[in-house]
Amino acid sequence: MTEAKQLRSFVEVPAGSHFPIQNLPFGVIRRRGAQAPPRPAVAIGDFALDLAAVADAGLFDGPALSGSPCFHQETLNMFLGMGRPAWKEARATLQKILSADEPVLRDNEALRKKCLVPMSEVEMVLPITVGGYTDFFCSVHHARNCGFIFRGPQTPVNPNWFHLPIGYNGRASSVVVSGTDVIRPRGQGHPTGNSTPYFGPSQKLDFELEMAAIVGPGNELGKPIDINDAEEHIFGLALMNDWSARDIQAWETIPLGPFLGKSFSTAISPWIVTLDALKPFTCEAPKQEPEPLPYLAEKNHINYDIPLEVWIKPKDQSDASIVAKTNFKHLYWTVTQQLAHHTINGCNMRPGDIFATGTLSGPEPESLGCLLELTWNGQKEIPVGNTTRKFLQDGDEVILTGCCKGEGYNIGFGTCTGKVLPALP
Repeated sequence: MTEAKQLRSFVEVPAGSHFPIQNLPFGVIRRRGAQAPPRPAVAIGDFALDLAAVADAGLFDGPALSGSPCFHQETLNMFLGMGRPAWKEARATLQKILSADEPVLRDNEALRKKCLVPMSEVEMVLPITVGGYTDFFCSVHHARNCGFIFRGPQTPVNPNWFHLPIGYNGRASSVVVSGTDVIRPRGQGHPTGNSTPYFGPSQKLDFELEMAAIVGPGNELGKPIDINDAEEHIFGLALMNDWSARDIQAWETIPLGPFLGKSFSTAISPWIVTLDALKPFTCEAPKQEPEPLPYLAEKNHINYDIPLEVWIKPKDQSDASIVAKTNFKHLYWTVTQQLAHHTINGCNMRPGDIFATGTLSGPEPESLGCLLELTWNGQKEIPVGNTTRKFLQDGDEVILTGCCKGEGYNIGFGTCTGKVLPALP
């Protein structure tokens, strides 16, 4: 029996839960109806463990966290900046105090009620202050499909793509927490014939199934992060829906890349799953040809085996329907390679910055991570319950989810959701 499977909490965790004691993802909660400010928490079963209450009880007694105000902040940024020693200490302490054979919380009803809050009594807020957001383009299947759609079969993937992780700086101010509605954006689209460009609500609103890496300590300006140290600067991963207006993006993107077609909303899941929790699900990353330049050649070239799904719930249907199933393990450029490349010119990363994978598509027809690919830019329709879609319609709710299947337990991310509202008049 593995050590992870042996771990058991005194908190009853429903079968199939994304949040057993082996996971303990970090987020920030606000108690419903309370005047108190938001505070950091971890998820355990159907409860949120209030980390400020745990700290007030003196239960964080290790060298990194004893007396630290990091869990009395309204975001996780201070904790992220403290680095892996603090992250490991927090995880070890929390697994200990939540374990079935540890009495400190289990047998103290008053303290237990202060610390453990039913999920039904909290609302999730954006867990970090996002200072910078970068969107990469690191799925070879997505890159190849986009190339076929927009450039044809001659050179679907540009030659530079296999030498460096391609990315652009996104808009940090419009990163929002799961559950935030997205207003259909307005903008310009390609002109038809000799007409002026189209202007109005996007006709090709899309989701993008991505994952976001959350930066820890970061680096000083001018001092790159070495590829083999990069993991020390990544706290964990979250689900991301990088909403995309394909028609606006296609018209504006040459020569400087995405702008208004991407900057109207980017949603992340409220719970951040740590790399430590994901360790049992590491797998070999795809072989890279040609071999990367030395600054991108990592000793430990790994991905994570994270099954991912996209569901759509139309406004007139009671149930959501699955439209895509893929896996994080298909990622060509790893998150550590992305971070090392991001800083090789001396660019500084700060606690709470995020960088995203780009759309995560796999090799199978059902493993495509956006409607652009699933419908081949609207040339065909896909079934969604008892209706069909080329692109998203007003009232559609998009639900992303991801969950690693362990031996007797799951390591899950919960969901990242958002509903499409009509464009402003």
